[in-house]
Amino acid sequence: MNQLEIVSLEMLVPKKHNYRRFKALWNFKNIEEKLSKLQCSPTYKGYGMMRLFLCLVVQFMEDISDRELEAYLEENMAVKWFCGFQLQERTPDYTLFTKLRSRIGTKLLSTIFQELKQQLKTQGYMNEAFTFVDASHLISKASLWQERDKAIEKKYEKLNNETLPQVAHDKQARIGCKGKGKFWYGYKEHVSVDMDSGMINKVAITPANLTDAAGFKHVSTKKGVIYADKGYCLAPATRIAKQKGVELRAIKKNNMEGKDAALDKGYSKLRAPYERVFSRMRKRVRYVGIVKNQFAGFMYAICFNMKRLLRLSPPPKLA
Repeated sequence: MNQLEIVSLEMLVPKKHNYRRFKALWNFKNIEEKLSKLQCSPTYKGYGMMRLFLCLVVQFMEDISDRELEAYLEENMAVKWFCGFQLQERTPDYTLFTKLRSRIGTKLLSTIFQELKQQLKTQGYMNEAFTFVDASHLISKASLWQERDKAIEKKYEKLNNETLPQVAHDKQARIGCKGKGKFWYGYKEHVSVDMDSGMINKVAITPANLTDAAGFKHVSTKKGVIYADKGYCLAPATRIAKQKGVELRAIKKNNMEGKDAALDKGYSKLRAPYERVFSRMRKRVRYVGIVKNQFAGFMYAICFNMKRLLRLSPPPKLA
């Protein structure tokens, strides 16, 4: 005799699952209010903007495509629970996610990122007293043979950052250089990391040919001490640090006046534990253009901080 058993989605998700822990540690109430103010088509209203935003969180958390996200939502019970869907409820089609990212936009996502960061500061996880900044490369395209052929057809003498926008699909990507022999075509991701928690507090995407020092203005804090490598020992980074009133402790180049090898070695030891943040970051872009990749930068930073929070002990409560 067959026995009928009633099962709910709540029962299918383990009590210690990471998605349960995310829900317990993060307060999405203010974010839901911000998202609810968006004027949406009936397609969005059928699911609710908050549930759809959590779908995007899952996408960047797992680093999957739109099609993979559609299948993930259909098959994974923990993801259904996290996003707020019922066990047998229909989940979104992959074609909705591109429109969703455009509807939310980079400006609103920046506000959401700041909201989540403020929660960390309020709870004592982050104070930005000591910050580490660095930049990493994002490859838009590994080879430029097609662009070279188009440049030859147009009779351009060289394929460089001046001619590339005329022949490339991604008009905002550029050729970047690190050191004397490392070149790539794409973008640069500038990031500042809070040294108390190891969490990302700012992220900015720029063309690859923008120097680290020039990108410093996008990720500099407004207080405290900032540690950086040799790319930040020159203007405009030093000028921006002075304007903002922060102390910039950047390693000096070997030929610079006042070079102190012992001091710079100490800076390197302080920075070393936070290099792992950049070693785990993606090396290729997901989209075309600065705006869309800035959106991705914010989403990856949100997900990184969510994962990082699981590893941290609660900060001590002040008496």
